[in-house]
Amino acid sequence: MTKTERQFDKVIQDCRNIFVKKMKDYGPSWRIMRPQTINDQLFIKAKRIREIETTGVNMVGDSVHDELMAVVNYCVMGLVQLEIGYADTVDMTADAALEYYDKYVQRAKDLMTVKNHDYGEAWRGMLPTSYTDFILTKIERNKSILANNGKTLVSEGADANYFDMLNYAVFGLIKIDEQNEQNN
Repeated sequence: MTKTERQFDKVIQDCRNIFVKKMKDYGPSWRIMRPQTINDQLFIKAKRIREIETTGVNMVGDSVHDELMAVVNYCVMGLVQLEIGYADTVDMTADAALEYYDKYVQRAKDLMTVKNHDYGEAWRGMLPTSYTDFILTKIERNKSILANNGKTLVSEGADANYFDMLNYAVFGLIKIDEQNEQNN
């Protein structure tokens, strides 16, 4: 297992722990969200990260780290909603939601592993602000895809954008963790 794969697993475990705690608080209430609502939640998180990166001011208190963890978790929710559709009521157990969670983060890791091979871990040489910009771009792409009834002519679908956003958020979290380790 590569260093990046180990770091990915650690970050995902932290995100999953938050997902589990939120499920204890709220259950899978997110099942009611339509795809455009998931996109808007992602937009809120990414826009807030960009504002903090741009201004250096954080008045709410949730850190960039916390917001990136939320991006990971909302991407998983988006992937579930794409696969099985949204519901009018909560129609899933917490255990079933966790099965979906594990399935999608494994697929994201598999994708990250092959892309890291082909791109030579280029993400390590990028600025974390670029991850934010890429996430915002992928959100806009998903909005366009939804406006076109989920159809694309030559581009990947909304699921590919969710996987990419999830992985960019993980890269951001890895970089924050590495920075914290250097500072300690």
